[in-house]
Amino acid sequence: MTIEELELLRDSCESSLEHALVEFFFATGGRLSEVQRLNRNDIDWQRNCLTVLGKGDKEREVYYGAKARIWLERYLRERKDRDPALFVTQRSPHRMSVHQIQYIFKRIAKRCALAERVSPHKMRHTLATVLLNQGAPLVAVQSILGHEKPETTQLYAHLSGAARQQSYQRYFVQ
Repeated sequence: MTIEELELLRDSCESSLEHALVEFFFATGGRLSEVQRLNRNDIDWQRNCLTVLGKGDKEREVYYGAKARIWLERYLRERKDRDPALFVTQRSPHRMSVHQIQYIFKRIAKRCALAERVSPHKMRHTLATVLLNQGAPLVAVQSILGHEKPETTQLYAHLSGAARQQSYQRYFVQ
């Protein structure tokens, strides 16, 4: 997704749950299965991070910024249940399924005419692209996403025209 599309998606959120999901997926780059399994007490509020259980049962630390923190705090404050899950259904609260999370993303995307362009996995892809376009080293993005091989991370590397030109000008020597 482009930054403009991400902003359209953010503007189309109608609840603190929707905002929290969008911001959390974008900020952490977490896989759907990783986020779905999280509990409230997994969050380290002092360090703005948490540990997820990724592919192959490997643990990794993921991070989030101010926007994700604000919406997570607001969402959790509004909840009246005691379910330990980080994200729960609205009626008779219990842990959201993978399909329920996907449905929420589709619902938000439909409101802003991005239905074909949005999914939890696209948020992961978008984070990787943004980090790379901002100059993050490939090895850092690889670590953030929990990829074993750099080749996997390179699949996410879609430099914008401007970033590509800046890289060329920075590294090209005449």
